[in-house]
Amino acid sequence: MGRFFCIGEDTEVIEGYGGNFDAEHRWFLPALKDCPGCRASWSDFGCSYPSVDLSSLAEQLLFENRPESFQELVRLRELVRPLLPPGSPLPPGAELGPLTGKALGKFPSFSWFIASLVVNLGDLESLQEQGLTGLVGHPTALTARQKPVTDLVELEVLSRSSLHPACFPRNTLAPCSTCGRLALRRPDKPILDAASLPTDLDLFRLTNFSALLIVTERFKDAVEALGLDGLTFLEVASR
Repeated sequence: MGRFFCIGEDTEVIEGYGGNFDAEHRWFLPALKDCPGCRASWSDFGCSYPSVDLSSLAEQLLFENRPESFQELVRLRELVRPLLPPGSPLPPGAELGPLTGKALGKFPSFSWFIASLVVNLGDLESLQEQGLTGLVGHPTALTARQKPVTDLVELEVLSRSSLHPACFPRNTLAPCSTCGRLALRRPDKPILDAASLPTDLDLFRLTNFSALLIVTERFKDAVEALGLDGLTFLEVASR
């Protein structure tokens, strides 16, 4: 098994370009209010599916920025689920559809919108030519100076692996059996569950901590060989 790395935002590089987004995804699932199992009200901020088009459900779905009951969340979730890649988690607050709004300034090869990864189209094509897998870019609905932005795409990063329980604090509760919430802060030293690691992806999210994006050593080597910028790499262990 090769080496794996958690990627992050190279803030110094990004500040040097001066670019930023005034945007949001076109649709989203509401936050959960008062789970009947754990009583928590919560929303995930890691899962985004830019490939999903909910236009056909416009009359059935009213995605408003307000928490909903578990029953309403389940109703909306089951309407959306058939449109997602198979096996994809769909937590409260999941973001759907293209990134919509304004792109201001200039951007490095990789940029971040919360936990979504935006990449320059030409750089993505260069990475794909290296044979990397799991790098699928989707057009945004961003504009700059009132013109469509065509050189930036959002990567749809699938959830395929998980943190190993060894990096959880001892008092961490099991995920809620009703809503699936895992009350876990980001570990100082993430450890990957080796048995869950995919063999067919060079970029993926973690199923139990979706804000963490993981890449293979092949991905890191290709980014560095091509001179692409905007990312930091932190090697993570597996067990």
